[in-house]
Amino acid sequence: MKNKNLIDSFKHAFEGFKTCVYKERNIKIHLCVMFLVILFGIILEINKYEIITCLILFGLVIGAELFNTAIEIVVDMITLKTDINAKNAKDIAAGSVLVLAIFSFIVGLIIFVPKIIVFIKEIL
Repeated sequence: MKNKNLIDSFKHAFEGFKTCVYKERNIKIHLCVMFLVILFGIILEINKYEIITCLILFGLVIGAELFNTAIEIVVDMITLKTDINAKNAKDIAAGSVLVLAIFSFIVGLIIFVPKIIVFIKEIL
């Protein structure tokens, strides 16, 4: 099952991402939030360091969601009955995405709230 060449590796990676986007609700939410953050970043003219910070956080949260989805699929594949360890594995994987999303939200507040305040003051 090993990929024969680099192009096949990329094809399979993109196929996995596409499958996750089509089948998983949470990654759609993360992608929508990402696009909103990008839009507000453009409107509020965030600086290059803030852009870099946002890009890193986008990658971490979306990457974690992809790992979480893969873990859930594998656990469902190998577990034929209800099992506390299977539940724990899936819950812990989901918890890792939650932690990253919460901290990303906090960083977003630190970046955007001061800019929103300035923006509101300018239009009033």
